Amino acid sequence: MSEKEGRRTRIIGITGMTCATCAETIERAVGSLEGVASANVNLASEKATFTFDPEKVDISDIEKAIKDSGYGLVSNEVNVKVKGMTCAACVRAVESSLERLDGVISASANLATDSIRVRFEPGLVNISAIKQAISDAGYEPLEAVDLDTERAEREREMYRQRNLLLFALAFGIPTLVLSMLFGMTDVTFGLEKGAQHWVLFLLATPVQVVAGSQFYIGTYKALRNRSANMDTLIAMGTSAAYLASVAVVFLPDLVAFEDVYFDSSAMIISLILLGKYLEARAKGRTSEAIRKLMDLQPKQATVIRDGEEVRIPAENVMVDDVLIIRPGEQIPTDSMVIEGHSSTDESMITGESIPVEKDVGGELIGGTLNQNGLLRARATRVGRDTALAQIVRLVEEAQGSKAPIQRLADRVAAYFVPTVITIAIVSFLVWYLYGYYQFDIDQDVFVFSLSIFITVLVIACPCALGLATPTAIMVGTGKGAENGILIKSGASLEQAGRIEVVAFDKTGTLTKGRPEVTDIRPMEGSREHLLLLAAIAEKGSEHPLADAIMRKASEEGLEVPGAARFLNIPGKGVSVEHEGSELLLGNRKLMEQYALDLEGVEGDLADLERQGRTVIVIARDGVLIGLIAVADTLKESSPRTVRELKRMGIEPVLITGDNRRTAEVIGKELGIERVIAEVLPEDKASMVRELQQGGRKVAMVGDGVNDAPALAVADVGIAIGSGTDVAVETGDIVLIKDDITDVVAAIQLSRRTIAKIRQNLFWAFAYNSAGIPIAAGILYPFFGVLLSPIIAAGAMAMSSVSVVSNAALLKRYTPEVKMESEVEA
Repeated sequence: MSEKEGRRTRIIGITGMTCATCAETIERAVGSLEGVASANVNLASEKATFTFDPEKVDISDIEKAIKDSGYGLVSNEVNVKVKGMTCAACVRAVESSLERLDGVISASANLATDSIRVRFEPGLVNISAIKQAISDAGYEPLEAVDLDTERAEREREMYRQRNLLLFALAFGIPTLVLSMLFGMTDVTFGLEKGAQHWVLFLLATPVQVVAGSQFYIGTYKALRNRSANMDTLIAMGTSAAYLASVAVVFLPDLVAFEDVYFDSSAMIISLILLGKYLEARAKGRTSEAIRKLMDLQPKQATVIRDGEEVRIPAENVMVDDVLIIRPGEQIPTDSMVIEGHSSTDESMITGESIPVEKDVGGELIGGTLNQNGLLRARATRVGRDTALAQIVRLVEEAQGSKAPIQRLADRVAAYFVPTVITIAIVSFLVWYLYGYYQFDIDQDVFVFSLSIFITVLVIACPCALGLATPTAIMVGTGKGAENGILIKSGASLEQAGRIEVVAFDKTGTLTKGRPEVTDIRPMEGSREHLLLLAAIAEKGSEHPLADAIMRKASEEGLEVPGAARFLNIPGKGVSVEHEGSELLLGNRKLMEQYALDLEGVEGDLADLERQGRTVIVIARDGVLIGLIAVADTLKESSPRTVRELKRMGIEPVLITGDNRRTAEVIGKELGIERVIAEVLPEDKASMVRELQQGGRKVAMVGDGVNDAPALAVADVGIAIGSGTDVAVETGDIVLIKDDITDVVAAIQLSRRTIAKIRQNLFWAFAYNSAGIPIAAGILYPFFGVLLSPIIAAGAMAMSSVSVVSNAALLKRYTPEVKMESEVEA
């Protein structure tokens, strides 16, 4: 859960939505509540993401608003046996402990059965955290029984649509066949026309009443909220055909026409149900990424309890539990190796296929696979704090968000259905009062005009507009997660595709982040003594350059005492006191700050900087005593990344605190023309703002900690993460692997996803823009072309399926960075 200024974010599954109007209705209903900061409803994932102030509005108020709008809620529910409850006060204590837990919607304890039923949001809390809250309240949680899951709810909906489809086809196909036989052949089965109509009525009525009931229910809900949706169009269109036919059956003397159109109403409903079933299947495929991630969660774990190995559910593992992980087993939760050696397959989390060696002190990621060695590990994170849980949460939040490009579709959807109904009525009146008499038409005027009215209603498809963007975002963010790229929102996904400049931090981003001492040049005393003084000065620092000096001192067997006083000077170096002397270690700026003349070392300094070294100047009591040069080698993937960005038309920029000579050497080696050097950490954000001048879209790539201000200022902040620390709050995109080529992959994926969104929006608008006028009969005066309601229903059903299926094609796409040989070829 993300929190900002006391606000909370909740993700809630919703049932009953059919088109973009439904999503807009829920957003409007919840957004009108005092204390709700934002409401985003995703039609494709059938989830809503709400940000609200819990001091002003309760989650129950939000749920009530959704239910009052006519829609259902989906949540996980679990029944937990609790030991130790003895009275009503115990019941309230357990309930209160759980209700304070983020992600718990409701908790109801039963003293008679010693159990508590908990409704919760699986993206924010799990059973392990629920049991921990019960323990924190002073009671003992026992077994937990799942009563419902979101996946089961989605599957039930899909099977319900399938069963309704089969029911509709069982009656609809005979209705269509008999209508054709009665109308176009001499086959009457010995029945008079009135009897034929009764047979068709008996066949079509179950389709209209049973299979079509959901459209009437949906229409009622929409009208109750003073809106109209896809259900409204279907209900109006099929009811018009059905009721006109019923009038012929029961009141033949009062109507001016004698034909019935039960086949149209029955087949329209059947085809729409076919589309809804295929759409449900396709939407299920678009969200496979979340399900795959959830399936990675191990079910069992072996822990040491009271000196013995015990097999327990993985959700019951606690922090500091000692785990036994055998070869071929999944790692139950995030942990640290305390004994043993092995390699782990982390491809399911990071997308990296090469096994990772693990020794004592190595970090293990829950859900990954131990390959070939027995490991003892200490659990470090459990439940919602694990890397896998954080990844699932980030992907769910991204899939529940909206991209700015969707605003156009949302605006159109708000007026779409009323406009279509108006066009249908106008078309009916134009043909009934004028157009019919201008052409040689051999049908009754009312029947002809009614057919056009029905066709206009059923060919319009607000679903396609509503699904165009969210389905592509779901697949795009899911595909990113599969490749170790976590995209936090639809807005970030869209913005990444528009990037014109990528600014890189150097250390740990373009370089390996583990610099090595390459040169030690004393001006007085021995080489070892200069290294010892440098190590004394840097002992209290956590800077990567300090780490390089300390490692070098350790390699040479030097014992390093601590300094009496340590002062870190950000972006410049350190000042320490040792044996009554002041030691200064740092760059040119530090020496200039202390008014030290560098003339005596300028030659060596320039020589080392020309080689791309970072040079540390050392002074004692105001006198220069030597230089130590450190080099942080480039990652093998950095030159390829820069080259690929340039090939894509994106300008790479290097922003570093290194001196200009060193920075330019690094830039030249990488092929980066624009190098901004000697930048203090707090000034990087200003540099990003300068790059943004003229409206240029800028991405900043950094480690998510030192570069936090710059990441926040950039149009897209790309944080280099790690498998066990993925929730880098400052980045819009988090790269789980330590692979800089994923910057290119993220931009490529964004561009491909936005391309899919544009394709979907184009075809959705084009389909409706062309289909509705054709259904209204605009081509009839020129070419004699007139759509039947049944064909229109089939087109409507397939339009939303095609949009979802087009988005699902993204799953086949794999972002790639070309190798040097491929570029040359």
